[in-house]
Amino acid sequence: MLMIAPTSFFADYGCHVRILEEARALQRLGHRVTIVTYHTGRTIDGVEVQRIVPIPWWRDTVVGSSPQKVAFDVLLSLKALHVALRRRPDIVHGHLHEGALIGWPVSLLRGVPLVFDFQGSLTSEMVDHQFLRPDGPFFKPMRRLEEFINRRPTAIITSSHHAARLCVHEYGCRAEHIHPVPDGVNLDVFRPGLLTPQERAERRAAWGIPPHAQVIAYLGLLAEYQGINLLLWAAARLLRERDDVHFLIMGYPGQERYRQMAHELGIAARVTLTGKIPYEQAPQALALGDIAVAPKISATEGSGKLLNYMAMALPTAAFDTPVSREYLADAGVYAPKGDPEGLAAALARLLDHPAWAAELGQRLRKRAEERYSWDRAARQIVEVYERVSVARSAKRG
Repeated sequence: MLMIAPTSFFADYGCHVRILEEARALQRLGHRVTIVTYHTGRTIDGVEVQRIVPIPWWRDTVVGSSPQKVAFDVLLSLKALHVALRRRPDIVHGHLHEGALIGWPVSLLRGVPLVFDFQGSLTSEMVDHQFLRPDGPFFKPMRRLEEFINRRPTAIITSSHHAARLCVHEYGCRAEHIHPVPDGVNLDVFRPGLLTPQERAERRAAWGIPPHAQVIAYLGLLAEYQGINLLLWAAARLLRERDDVHFLIMGYPGQERYRQMAHELGIAARVTLTGKIPYEQAPQALALGDIAVAPKISATEGSGKLLNYMAMALPTAAFDTPVSREYLADAGVYAPKGDPEGLAAALARLLDHPAWAAELGQRLRKRAEERYSWDRAARQIVEVYERVSVARSAKRG
Protein backbone atom coordinates (compact mmCIF):
# COMPACT_ATOMS: atom_id res chain seq x y z
CA MET A 1 0.00 0.00 0.00
CA LEU A 2 1.35 3.40 -0.97
CA MET A 3 -0.13 6.01 1.36
CA ILE A 4 0.23 9.63 0.27
CA ALA A 5 0.06 12.02 3.23
CA PRO A 6 0.26 15.71 2.19
CA THR A 7 1.14 16.94 5.65
CA SER A 8 4.01 17.08 8.14
CA PHE A 9 3.59 13.50 9.30
CA PHE A 10 3.80 12.75 12.16
CA ALA A 11 2.39 15.62 14.16
CA ASP A 12 0.34 15.09 17.29
CA TYR A 13 -3.21 15.79 16.14
CA GLY A 14 -6.26 14.63 14.22
CA CYS A 15 -5.61 13.45 10.68
CA HIS A 16 -2.08 12.30 11.59
CA VAL A 17 -3.48 9.93 14.18
CA ARG A 18 -5.82 8.45 11.58
CA ILE A 19 -2.96 7.97 9.11
CA LEU A 20 -0.71 6.40 11.75
CA GLU A 21 -3.27 4.07 13.28
CA GLU A 22 -4.59 2.93 9.90
CA ALA A 23 -1.03 2.07 8.85
CA ARG A 24 -0.33 0.21 12.08
CA ALA A 25 -3.57 -1.75 11.94
CA LEU A 26 -3.05 -2.68 8.27
CA GLN A 27 0.45 -3.88 9.15
CA ARG A 28 -0.98 -6.07 11.92
CA LEU A 29 -3.14 -7.69 9.25
CA GLY A 30 -0.02 -8.52 7.23
CA HIS A 31 0.03 -5.66 4.72
CA ARG A 32 3.09 -3.60 3.83
CA VAL A 33 2.48 0.13 4.05
CA THR A 34 4.76 2.93 2.86
CA ILE A 35 3.80 6.51 3.76
CA VAL A 36 5.06 9.29 1.49
CA THR A 37 4.95 12.70 3.16
CA TYR A 38 6.59 16.11 3.67
CA HIS A 39 10.16 16.56 4.90
CA THR A 40 9.01 17.83 8.30
CA GLY A 41 7.34 15.72 10.96
CA ARG A 42 8.22 13.29 13.73
CA THR A 43 9.59 9.81 13.07
CA ILE A 44 7.50 6.93 14.45
CA ASP A 45 9.12 3.56 15.04
CA GLY A 46 7.66 0.65 13.11
CA VAL A 47 6.17 2.71 10.27
CA GLU A 48 7.98 3.09 6.93
CA VAL A 49 8.05 6.75 5.87
CA GLN A 50 9.52 8.24 2.70
CA ARG A 51 9.96 12.04 2.74
CA ILE A 52 10.36 14.74 0.10
CA VAL A 53 13.73 16.46 -0.23
CA PRO A 54 14.42 18.84 2.66
CA ILE A 55 13.66 22.52 2.23
CA PRO A 56 16.27 24.23 4.45
CA TRP A 57 14.34 27.45 5.01
CA TRP A 58 11.13 25.64 6.06
CA ARG A 59 11.43 23.42 9.09
CA ASP A 60 8.15 24.09 10.87
CA THR A 61 5.22 21.69 10.99
CA VAL A 62 2.55 22.62 8.44
CA VAL A 63 -0.88 22.79 10.08
CA GLY A 64 -3.90 23.34 7.83
CA SER A 65 -3.90 25.39 4.65
CA SER A 66 -0.88 27.48 3.71
CA PRO A 67 0.78 28.79 0.51
CA GLN A 68 3.88 26.66 1.19
CA LYS A 69 1.83 23.51 0.67
CA VAL A 70 1.72 24.12 -3.08
CA ALA A 71 5.50 23.75 -3.38
CA PHE A 72 5.50 20.84 -0.93
CA ASP A 73 2.82 19.04 -2.94
CA VAL A 74 4.79 19.39 -6.19
CA LEU A 75 7.74 17.72 -4.47
CA LEU A 76 5.42 15.15 -2.92
CA SER A 77 4.06 14.27 -6.39
CA LEU A 78 7.59 13.56 -7.61
CA LYS A 79 8.39 11.51 -4.52
CA ALA A 80 5.18 9.49 -4.77
CA LEU A 81 5.87 8.71 -8.40
CA HIS A 82 9.46 7.69 -7.62
CA VAL A 83 8.38 5.37 -4.79
CA ALA A 84 5.56 3.90 -6.89
CA LEU A 85 7.96 3.04 -9.72
CA ARG A 86 10.31 1.32 -7.27
CA ARG A 87 7.80 -0.42 -4.99
CA ARG A 88 5.03 -1.29 -7.48
CA PRO A 89 2.14 -0.86 -4.99
CA ASP A 90 -1.12 -2.77 -5.27
CA ILE A 91 -3.14 0.18 -3.94
CA VAL A 92 -2.57 3.92 -3.88
CA HIS A 93 -4.21 5.34 -0.76
CA GLY A 94 -4.44 9.13 -0.81
CA HIS A 95 -5.13 10.98 2.43
CA LEU A 96 -6.90 14.33 2.17
CA HIS A 97 -7.79 15.94 -1.15
CA GLU A 98 -4.21 16.77 -2.10
CA GLY A 99 -3.22 13.16 -1.50
CA ALA A 100 -6.01 11.95 -3.76
CA LEU A 101 -5.05 14.43 -6.49
CA ILE A 102 -1.38 13.41 -6.31
CA GLY A 103 -2.34 9.74 -6.19
CA TRP A 104 -4.59 9.89 -9.27
CA PRO A 105 -1.84 10.04 -11.97
CA VAL A 106 0.31 7.64 -9.93
CA SER A 107 -2.52 5.09 -9.89
CA LEU A 108 -3.11 5.54 -13.63
CA LEU A 109 0.57 5.08 -14.40
CA ARG A 110 0.82 1.94 -12.27
CA GLY A 111 -2.61 0.62 -13.31
CA VAL A 112 -3.78 0.14 -9.72
CA PRO A 113 -6.83 1.41 -7.81
CA LEU A 114 -6.86 4.76 -6.06
CA VAL A 115 -8.57 4.89 -2.65
CA PHE A 116 -9.29 8.35 -1.28
CA ASP A 117 -9.33 8.82 2.50
CA PHE A 118 -11.83 11.69 2.78
CA GLN A 119 -11.59 13.49 6.11
CA GLY A 120 -13.63 16.61 5.35
CA SER A 121 -14.40 19.17 2.68
CA LEU A 122 -11.34 20.86 1.14
CA THR A 123 -13.03 24.21 0.63
CA SER A 124 -14.71 24.11 4.04
CA GLU A 125 -11.36 23.44 5.70
CA MET A 126 -9.79 26.35 3.81
CA VAL A 127 -12.61 28.60 4.99
CA ASP A 128 -12.21 27.28 8.55
CA HIS A 129 -8.50 28.14 8.41
CA GLN A 130 -9.34 31.59 6.97
CA PHE A 131 -7.32 30.75 3.88
CA LEU A 132 -10.36 31.19 1.62
CA ARG A 133 -13.46 33.40 1.80
CA PRO A 134 -16.86 32.00 0.73
CA ASP A 135 -17.57 35.26 -1.09
CA GLY A 136 -14.07 35.57 -2.57
CA PRO A 137 -13.03 35.10 -6.22
CA PHE A 138 -11.20 31.81 -5.57
CA PHE A 139 -13.97 29.96 -3.75
CA LYS A 140 -15.85 28.68 -6.82
CA PRO A 141 -12.70 27.53 -8.67
CA MET A 142 -11.54 25.67 -5.53
CA ARG A 143 -14.99 24.14 -5.16
CA ARG A 144 -14.84 22.89 -8.75
CA LEU A 145 -11.37 21.48 -8.10
CA GLU A 146 -12.72 19.70 -5.02
CA GLU A 147 -15.55 18.17 -7.05
CA PHE A 148 -13.05 17.08 -9.71
CA ILE A 149 -10.84 15.37 -7.10
CA ASN A 150 -13.80 13.64 -5.47
CA ARG A 151 -14.66 11.92 -8.76
CA ARG A 152 -11.19 10.55 -9.58
CA PRO A 153 -10.77 7.71 -7.04
CA THR A 154 -11.88 4.13 -7.52
CA ALA A 155 -13.34 4.29 -4.01
CA ILE A 156 -13.70 6.83 -1.21
CA ILE A 157 -13.51 5.94 2.45
CA THR A 158 -14.87 8.57 4.83
CA SER A 159 -14.16 9.23 8.48
CA SER A 160 -17.87 9.42 9.32
CA HIS A 161 -21.28 8.53 7.91
CA HIS A 162 -22.02 12.25 7.80
CA ALA A 163 -19.06 12.74 5.45
CA ALA A 164 -20.34 9.88 3.28
CA ARG A 165 -23.70 11.63 2.90
CA LEU A 166 -21.86 14.86 2.12
CA CYS A 167 -19.96 13.20 -0.74
CA VAL A 168 -23.17 11.91 -2.29
CA HIS A 169 -25.54 14.83 -1.77
CA GLU A 170 -23.20 17.82 -2.12
CA TYR A 171 -20.53 16.56 -4.50
CA GLY A 172 -22.49 14.12 -6.63
CA CYS A 173 -20.29 11.12 -5.91
CA ARG A 174 -21.78 7.72 -6.67
CA ALA A 175 -23.06 6.09 -3.49
CA GLU A 176 -21.60 2.70 -4.41
CA HIS A 177 -18.10 4.25 -4.39
CA ILE A 178 -18.44 5.57 -0.82
CA HIS A 179 -17.45 3.45 2.19
CA PRO A 180 -17.74 4.96 5.69
CA VAL A 181 -14.81 3.90 7.87
CA PRO A 182 -15.11 5.96 11.05
CA ASP A 183 -12.07 6.92 13.06
CA GLY A 184 -10.97 4.47 15.71
CA VAL A 185 -9.13 4.42 19.01
CA ASN A 186 -6.51 2.15 20.51
CA LEU A 187 -8.56 0.69 23.34
CA ASP A 188 -5.56 -0.92 25.04
CA VAL A 189 -3.72 2.40 25.29
CA PHE A 190 -6.63 4.77 25.92
CA ARG A 191 -8.38 3.25 28.92
CA PRO A 192 -9.61 4.23 32.38
CA GLY A 193 -7.46 3.70 35.45
CA LEU A 194 -4.08 4.46 33.86
CA LEU A 195 -2.84 6.49 36.83
CA THR A 196 -2.87 5.73 40.53
CA PRO A 197 -4.49 8.41 42.74
CA GLN A 198 -1.03 9.54 43.83
CA GLU A 199 0.28 9.78 40.25
CA ARG A 200 -2.82 11.71 39.25
CA ALA A 201 -2.43 14.15 42.14
CA GLU A 202 1.26 14.69 41.41
CA ARG A 203 0.70 15.35 37.71
CA ARG A 204 -2.14 17.73 38.44
CA ALA A 205 0.00 19.64 40.93
CA ALA A 206 2.82 19.90 38.38
CA TRP A 207 0.44 21.79 36.09
CA GLY A 208 -0.84 24.04 38.85
CA ILE A 209 -4.23 22.38 39.24
CA PRO A 210 -5.74 22.68 42.73
CA PRO A 211 -6.03 19.29 44.45
CA HIS A 212 -9.81 19.29 44.88
CA ALA A 213 -10.78 20.88 41.55
CA GLN A 214 -13.04 19.18 39.04
CA VAL A 215 -10.95 19.16 35.85
CA ILE A 216 -12.52 19.80 32.45
CA ALA A 217 -10.09 18.53 29.80
CA TYR A 218 -9.60 19.33 26.14
CA LEU A 219 -6.90 17.76 23.95
CA GLY A 220 -6.49 18.74 20.31
CA LEU A 221 -5.49 21.55 17.99
CA LEU A 222 -5.91 25.09 19.30
CA ALA A 223 -7.67 27.05 16.59
CA GLU A 224 -10.79 29.10 16.09
CA TYR A 225 -12.53 26.44 13.98
CA GLN A 226 -11.88 24.01 16.83
CA GLY A 227 -13.98 26.32 19.00
CA ILE A 228 -11.24 27.26 21.48
CA ASN A 229 -12.38 30.87 21.73
CA LEU A 230 -15.92 29.60 22.41
CA LEU A 231 -14.55 27.21 25.01
CA LEU A 232 -12.82 30.05 26.86
CA TRP A 233 -15.98 32.15 26.77
CA ALA A 234 -17.90 29.16 28.16
CA ALA A 235 -15.20 28.74 30.82
CA ALA A 236 -15.54 32.39 31.84
CA ARG A 237 -19.31 31.94 32.13
CA LEU A 238 -18.96 28.77 34.22
CA LEU A 239 -16.18 30.07 36.46
CA ARG A 240 -18.20 33.14 37.43
CA GLU A 241 -20.55 30.79 39.24
CA ARG A 242 -18.23 28.03 40.52
CA ASP A 243 -14.96 27.86 42.37
CA ASP A 244 -14.47 24.09 42.14
CA VAL A 245 -13.52 23.84 38.45
CA HIS A 246 -10.25 24.02 36.52
CA PHE A 247 -9.85 23.89 32.74
CA LEU A 248 -6.98 21.82 31.32
CA ILE A 249 -6.55 22.79 27.66
CA MET A 250 -3.90 20.69 25.93
CA GLY A 251 -2.58 21.17 22.41
CA TYR A 252 -1.06 23.60 19.96
CA PRO A 253 -0.49 25.94 18.07
CA GLY A 254 -1.71 29.30 19.36
CA GLN A 255 -1.38 28.59 23.07
CA GLU A 256 0.10 32.04 23.74
CA ARG A 257 -2.84 33.68 21.98
CA TYR A 258 -5.30 31.74 24.11
CA ARG A 259 -3.34 32.38 27.31
CA GLN A 260 -3.72 36.08 26.56
CA MET A 261 -7.43 35.60 25.93
CA ALA A 262 -7.81 33.76 29.25
CA HIS A 263 -5.99 36.63 30.97
CA GLU A 264 -8.30 39.20 29.37
CA LEU A 265 -11.33 37.18 30.51
CA GLY A 266 -9.98 37.09 34.06
CA ILE A 267 -9.73 33.30 34.23
CA ALA A 268 -6.01 32.72 33.64
CA ALA A 269 -5.45 31.34 37.16
CA ARG A 270 -8.04 28.63 36.55
CA VAL A 271 -7.03 27.63 33.04
CA THR A 272 -3.90 25.62 32.24
CA LEU A 273 -2.70 25.63 28.63
CA THR A 274 0.00 22.98 28.34
CA GLY A 275 1.13 23.31 24.74
CA LYS A 276 1.81 20.27 22.59
CA ILE A 277 1.17 16.85 24.11
CA PRO A 278 2.92 13.99 22.28
CA TYR A 279 0.45 11.38 21.09
CA GLU A 280 2.18 8.73 23.19
CA GLN A 281 1.46 10.78 26.32
CA ALA A 282 -2.15 11.62 25.46
CA PRO A 283 -3.77 8.83 27.55
CA GLN A 284 -1.94 9.88 30.73
CA ALA A 285 -2.79 13.52 30.03
CA LEU A 286 -6.48 12.78 29.55
CA ALA A 287 -6.46 10.69 32.73
CA LEU A 288 -6.14 13.98 34.65
CA GLY A 289 -9.60 15.04 33.52
CA ASP A 290 -12.94 14.39 35.20
CA ILE A 291 -14.96 15.66 32.24
CA ALA A 292 -14.02 16.19 28.59
CA VAL A 293 -15.16 18.92 26.24
CA ALA A 294 -15.32 19.00 22.42
CA PRO A 295 -16.13 22.53 21.17
CA LYS A 296 -15.34 21.86 17.49
CA ILE A 297 -17.66 23.74 15.13
CA SER A 298 -16.44 22.45 11.74
CA ALA A 299 -19.41 21.02 9.86
CA THR A 300 -17.50 18.55 7.66
CA GLU A 301 -14.42 17.24 9.48
CA GLY A 302 -14.25 14.23 11.72
CA SER A 303 -13.47 14.51 15.43
CA GLY A 304 -11.19 11.71 16.50
CA LYS A 305 -10.59 13.32 19.90
CA LEU A 306 -14.12 12.25 20.85
CA LEU A 307 -13.10 8.61 20.54
CA ASN A 308 -10.12 9.16 22.83
CA TYR A 309 -12.45 10.73 25.39
CA MET A 310 -14.86 7.82 25.01
CA ALA A 311 -12.16 5.19 25.47
CA MET A 312 -11.04 6.95 28.65
CA ALA A 313 -14.66 6.81 29.93
CA LEU A 314 -14.75 10.59 30.22
CA PRO A 315 -18.26 12.07 30.26
CA THR A 316 -18.25 14.52 27.35
CA ALA A 317 -19.94 17.79 26.48
CA ALA A 318 -19.87 18.81 22.81
CA PHE A 319 -21.49 21.15 20.37
CA ASP A 320 -24.40 19.53 18.58
CA THR A 321 -22.93 18.57 15.19
CA PRO A 322 -23.64 15.51 13.04
CA VAL A 323 -20.24 13.96 13.79
CA SER A 324 -20.60 14.50 17.55
CA ARG A 325 -24.02 12.83 17.44
CA GLU A 326 -22.65 9.97 15.35
CA TYR A 327 -19.88 9.17 17.83
CA LEU A 328 -21.43 10.04 21.20
CA ALA A 329 -25.06 9.18 20.39
CA ASP A 330 -27.34 9.49 23.44
CA ALA A 331 -24.40 9.25 25.87
CA GLY A 332 -23.15 12.75 25.01
CA VAL A 333 -24.28 16.04 26.49
CA TYR A 334 -24.89 18.64 23.79
CA ALA A 335 -24.96 22.40 23.44
CA PRO A 336 -26.31 24.36 20.47
CA LYS A 337 -23.52 24.72 17.91
CA GLY A 338 -21.43 27.83 18.51
CA ASP A 339 -23.23 28.80 21.74
CA PRO A 340 -20.77 29.31 24.65
CA GLU A 341 -23.60 29.85 27.13
CA GLY A 342 -25.08 26.53 26.10
CA LEU A 343 -21.70 24.83 26.40
CA ALA A 344 -21.25 26.22 29.91
CA ALA A 345 -24.70 24.89 30.81
CA ALA A 346 -23.87 21.43 29.40
CA LEU A 347 -20.67 21.29 31.46
CA ALA A 348 -22.56 22.43 34.56
CA ARG A 349 -25.03 19.58 34.13
CA LEU A 350 -22.20 17.07 34.21
CA LEU A 351 -20.55 18.75 37.20
CA ASP A 352 -23.81 18.91 39.15
CA HIS A 353 -24.67 15.24 38.62
CA PRO A 354 -21.44 13.23 39.11
CA ALA A 355 -23.11 9.80 39.34
CA TRP A 356 -25.00 10.39 36.09
CA ALA A 357 -21.82 11.75 34.48
CA ALA A 358 -19.88 8.62 35.51
CA GLU A 359 -22.61 6.42 34.02
CA LEU A 360 -22.37 8.34 30.74
CA GLY A 361 -18.61 7.82 30.76
CA GLN A 362 -19.00 4.06 31.13
CA ARG A 363 -21.55 4.00 28.31
CA LEU A 364 -19.12 5.90 26.08
CA ARG A 365 -16.34 3.42 26.86
CA LYS A 366 -18.62 0.51 25.98
CA ARG A 367 -19.66 2.23 22.75
CA ALA A 368 -16.00 2.71 21.79
CA GLU A 369 -15.30 -0.98 22.48
CA GLU A 370 -18.23 -2.11 20.35
CA ARG A 371 -17.81 0.21 17.38
CA TYR A 372 -14.52 2.09 17.16
CA SER A 373 -11.40 -0.06 17.34
CA TRP A 374 -8.67 0.55 14.74
CA ASP A 375 -8.49 -3.18 13.99
CA ARG A 376 -12.14 -3.11 12.98
CA ALA A 377 -11.47 -0.05 10.82
CA ALA A 378 -8.52 -1.80 9.14
CA ARG A 379 -10.64 -4.82 8.27
CA GLN A 380 -13.17 -2.48 6.64
CA ILE A 381 -10.38 -0.80 4.65
CA VAL A 382 -9.03 -4.16 3.48
CA GLU A 383 -12.54 -5.09 2.30
CA VAL A 384 -12.54 -1.91 0.21
CA TYR A 385 -9.08 -2.74 -1.15
CA GLU A 386 -10.22 -6.22 -2.13
CA ARG A 387 -13.40 -4.94 -3.73
CA VAL A 388 -11.67 -2.36 -5.93
CA SER A 389 -8.89 -4.79 -6.83
CA VAL A 390 -11.41 -7.41 -7.98
CA ALA A 391 -13.30 -4.77 -9.94
CA ARG A 392 -10.09 -3.61 -11.61
CA SER A 393 -9.14 -7.20 -12.54
CA ALA A 394 -12.62 -7.87 -13.93
CA LYS A 395 -12.45 -4.67 -16.00
CA ARG A 396 -9.11 -5.69 -17.48
CA GLY A 397 -10.43 -9.17 -18.24
